[in-house]
Order: sequence, then C-alpha cells, then structure tokens
Amino acid sequence: MSTEQQPQLALERLYTKDVSFEIPSAEVFTKEWKPELNINLSSTADKIDPTHYEVSLKVVVEAKNDNQTAFIVDITQAGIFLVDGVEDERLPYILGAYCPNILFPFLREAVNDLVTKGSFPQLLLTPINFDAEFEANMQRAQMEAAEAEGKA
Repeated sequence: MSTEQQPQLALERLYTKDVSFEIPSAEVFTKEWKPELNINLSSTADKIDPTHYEVSLKVVVEAKNDNQTAFIVDITQAGIFLVDGVEDERLPYILGAYCPNILFPFLREAVNDLVTKGSFPQLLLTPINFDAEFEANMQRAQMEAAEAEGKA
C-alpha cells in the first residue's frame, strides 16, 4: 500500500471580492447606443496558508458612447482553492490558468447582471482561453529573460 499522498485541488469558496458600477452621466441614455468597449482583465494568486490560495480575476470594462463614458464596471471575482500535494512546477499553471478558467463564468455573469441592471443592453464577455494566455505569458517571460541575459 502506497503512503504517497494524492494531489488535491478543489474550489472551497467562491465570492465577489469587489464590485463597482458607475454611470457618470444620465445624458448617455438620450443618445443612440453605439458603444466602444475597453476591457482589461487580470488575475492574481495569493497564498493564504500552506494548502490554500486565493485566486482573483478582475475585469474593468469602460464603455464609451459618442466619446463620452457611458459606464464603468469593475469587478473582482475570487475563489479560495485547496491546492495540496501538487508538484511545484505545476503550481503556476494551476494558479494562472486552471483557477481563472473556473472563475471566469461567474465573473462574466456578474458583469452582465450589473450592465443590464444599469439599463444597458446585455454584455457577455467573450470566453477566454486561459491555457493559451498562460503559455503565451510563459514564452514572453522566457524571451525577455533570454534578451536580458544576452545584454548582461
């Protein structure tokens, strides 16, 4: 019988960590709706204790209509993940891609709910391939490290 511990990975808590919705001027409701969207998405991971991490996925969406800010929505969706017995080399992928993949549908729903309750048309964020983004970020970091090493 093996005494080796099986890796554990589980979402233990899901919550909205921060939320803000702003409509700077009601004048936006009197104009034809032709929005220009600026969407910024980021994620962070913080170790809470030896087996738990808080992973946060933050989005800021600014909608402009006729060069005037129509609304700004800023939401951070977070989760507490149990991560135990996972190899150190797998941890960046889990925290940087796997966990954000789990959080994104909840973030997407929260954005849409706020926008529609603000009396605007539905806003469904396009699904994101966090695996591909993680790989691209890793390759970019490796290239930057190689360039920095070459300059030294």
